[in-house]
Parts: sequence; structure tokens; C-alpha cells
Amino acid sequence: MTWTEPEVFYQRLAAFHATAAALITESGTGRILLVKPTYKDSWAWPGGYLDAGEYPQDGCARELAEELGITIAVGRLLLLDFAPPAGKRQRALFSMTFDCGDLPADATVQLQPDELQAWKFFTAEEAAERLPATERHRAAAALHARRHRTTHYLAAGRGSR
Repeated sequence: MTWTEPEVFYQRLAAFHATAAALITESGTGRILLVKPTYKDSWAWPGGYLDAGEYPQDGCARELAEELGITIAVGRLLLLDFAPPAGKRQRALFSMTFDCGDLPADATVQLQPDELQAWKFFTAEEAAERLPATERHRAAAALHARRHRTTHYLAAGRGSR
């Protein structure tokens, strides 16, 4: 192997985006919390893109505070989902879903009005129907990972459990 200056070496490495999302379920029912963004037709996982240098768990907690006005413990990593570049997104995307426990149905949630218009609990099947096609697989996989205390790696919706 030939010596390469660190600046050159690091410039040649793959660049990607990363998101952190929360699996939050309704206390007593296990239904999954989804949010309805103002800027797209489908529902989404609570969470979002990480800031530069931000730890994924911290980014997940930040997004929950910003989007829903809640402070909740961010637990184990349940899913790591890789998606290759697509459409206007020219970089690969690593999406991490964390176990953020249960929330009572009557919890006080303060939506960020310029970003979210609604939140609701759904069964895994209902959640899958409302999520974008590229994220539908995450509902069942996240619940399975929580139930079996494991982490799943998915590649563009395909993966091993």
C-alpha cells in the first residue's frame, strides 16, 4: 500500500447522510407512533437528519424535542437501514431506528407547526400502509428487533433478521 496524505485519504472516503428515528409505541396497545409532515403526502417516523458531528442517539432525542416537544429516553439501536443514492439525494443514506419506549395515548405532544400537522398511533400493518414504500419494512422489523432484543441490518428494505 502506498502512503497517502491524510487530507487526500479522507477526501476519497465515502460520504453519506444519516438519520435517526424513534420507535415509540402506545402504552398498553403497542401501536406505533407516526407523524404527518406538512411537506409530503405520506406519514413518517419521528426523527430526522443528524447534524454534522452529532451522535445518533443525541440527534434522535433532539428531533423528538423539536418535532414533538417531548423529552424521552433514547434506548437501543433496533435497525440500521442502508439506502443507495436515489433521486435528488446524491449520497447514500444510513437510517437508524432507536427504541424510545412507550408513550401514553393521552400524552401531551407539542407539534412543530411548520414541519408537522399531526401525530397518531397505528398498528404495524396500518403504519406500513402509510409510510413511503422505502420505509414500510421498518415497522415490522423494528417491533421484531425490540421483542427479540436484537438489531437488524436492512439494505434498501431487504435484510436479515
